[in-house]
Amino acid sequence: MLTLCANEHAIDGAWLRSRFGAVIERTVNELNGVSCLALEDVAPAKKQIIASRSFGQPVLTIDELGESVSNYMMRAAEKLRRQNSVCEAIQVFVQTNLFKASDRQYSNGVVVPLPNASCDTRLLIRAALFGLAQIYRPGYYYKKAGVILQGISGARAEQQLLFTPYGDGAAMMRTLDNLNQRLGKGAVSIASAGTRNDWAMKRERKTPDYTTNWEDIPVARAN
Repeated sequence: MLTLCANEHAIDGAWLRSRFGAVIERTVNELNGVSCLALEDVAPAKKQIIASRSFGQPVLTIDELGESVSNYMMRAAEKLRRQNSVCEAIQVFVQTNLFKASDRQYSNGVVVPLPNASCDTRLLIRAALFGLAQIYRPGYYYKKAGVILQGISGARAEQQLLFTPYGDGAAMMRTLDNLNQRLGKGAVSIASAGTRNDWAMKRERKTPDYTTNWEDIPVARAN
């Protein structure tokens, strides 16, 4: 039987490693207050951000695809700003349902470089819709679309202030993020994202958010 001791009587690490292996040695050291795993105070910024989801029902038109791509880009851009970064290019992709053999199949994607690195949702959506127009083909039942932010780097103040066709984009995006944080996700959005979103994934069978939503916490009643 292996007994854990106080620090002054701790089992020799070399003996533990030779007898039980490195995992047990680290476990005993951690329990004795000796840190073996380095923890990062701040998670490193992501080098690539992806926003994608399957549709709740097949999508035929470019207008509906445009709504979905705009929504995904809004989500990705918000994550980009949250880590104080900008991106140099975006990729947009679409695909049909590969598991439905009776349907015609098609998938494609395109990378759209940006004139200047940016985190402005409006500019990123504009680039994504331009890319979507290049790869969209009529007559297909699309099952999924998405966007990928590429060439991510730390934001610089001059990029935010000088290189945007919409004026002070940084101030506008801060206002957008603050409103959505205060009023709820999606309270303020871009017009191209639409309002009905009939293509969105169905959530009738979604697992309740037991740990993050008061409304979903189970209630036990005793008679």
